[in-house]
Amino acid sequence: MKKILSSFALAALLTMSQSYAQENKVTPEIAELIKKHNLQQVDFDYVQKKVGIGFRGDAQAILIDARPALKYEKGTIPSSLNITDGNFENDYKQIMSLAKDKELIVFCAGYNCEKSPIVAQMLKKNGHTNVKVYSAGEPEWAKRSYLEIGTNVVKAYQENNSALLVDTRPQIKYLQETIPGSLSIPDTNLDKLIGRLPIDKNEKIVTFCAGYTCEKSNIVANKLYSEGYKNVSVYAAGVPAWKEAGLGTTSSKAKVKAEVKEKKPFTPNGAKLGEDEGSIDGEWLKAQIVEDKVPEYIQIVNVLSEKDFKKGHIKGSINIEADKLSAKELFEKLPKGKTIVFNCSAGARSIEAWSKLKKDQVDVSDILYFDANVTCEGENCKIEVNEPLGA
Repeated sequence: MKKILSSFALAALLTMSQSYAQENKVTPEIAELIKKHNLQQVDFDYVQKKVGIGFRGDAQAILIDARPALKYEKGTIPSSLNITDGNFENDYKQIMSLAKDKELIVFCAGYNCEKSPIVAQMLKKNGHTNVKVYSAGEPEWAKRSYLEIGTNVVKAYQENNSALLVDTRPQIKYLQETIPGSLSIPDTNLDKLIGRLPIDKNEKIVTFCAGYTCEKSNIVANKLYSEGYKNVSVYAAGVPAWKEAGLGTTSSKAKVKAEVKEKKPFTPNGAKLGEDEGSIDGEWLKAQIVEDKVPEYIQIVNVLSEKDFKKGHIKGSINIEADKLSAKELFEKLPKGKTIVFNCSAGARSIEAWSKLKKDQVDVSDILYFDANVTCEGENCKIEVNEPLGA
């Protein structure tokens, strides 16, 4: 009996320790939001059990990615839906008919991201009674498991020849029609055909099949990850989404001509553009910041709250809290005659600020976002640039 009681005590202690660790990794502001809204935090192991192999039809809980759509498409926890605070009314339509007691787990860009508790509370206000928060979010998941990516990312990989695409459907389906350049490795023959995969287990591999109703791509992605291929992702939307986007397949009747657009490398003022639409070249800007040589024609605009801005920011940046402003109000506050570069702590709010203006048909030819993780103490900043879509 004593042994049993000791086991229960140990289990309780471990649970408390995990909870304590979760609570103490988040910033005080986020911890306050979590406490205020009475939100339960969960860890990686808990989420992994609920996600299962990552197939939407098999997941025991609905995962909600609260980051901007571009971040979601670049890589999310498999089976996740994208619901943001900035576009909540429209995004919420995805789960309007869901039972209110269905478990929802909200996450975003890690311990310093406040979007997950904000969206979690919005869900609770809509009557959902079983809402939890995975505070470690996408950054931790990406280090410990594989991600799900979107059509634009796969398209970029294909165009840049930067990943191996693996069709996991039966070979007869592969022969009928597939994404050009992909390799046929059906899930049922994986053990026999795994030798066809790269020897270098750091190679980027993308698995796909017949869309969200098909679990084969998840089965193969899980197997490859367990075999040591750590740069695996799944294109869960698969062939149906590829075709819906108007992209060519091996059976396309008409030859699909690639649109060749002349990409201008610089803004009108001379700032170097990044690969993703609306982005500044992250490494280029980082070098200017580190060397304290940011050109006078660039104005970095920190879009976080005044409180966060005062904690630390890039030297020379100004503060405009974009979340609280309409597109018109935000544009009116921006300095004129400058190349505007939005920045935040992880890139998400910068992208949202830029997207808000573009959606409102503002001329954004000289307005960009800095997609990077930026941590500052005063004006001393650590900067890690995020990879573009097709990297």
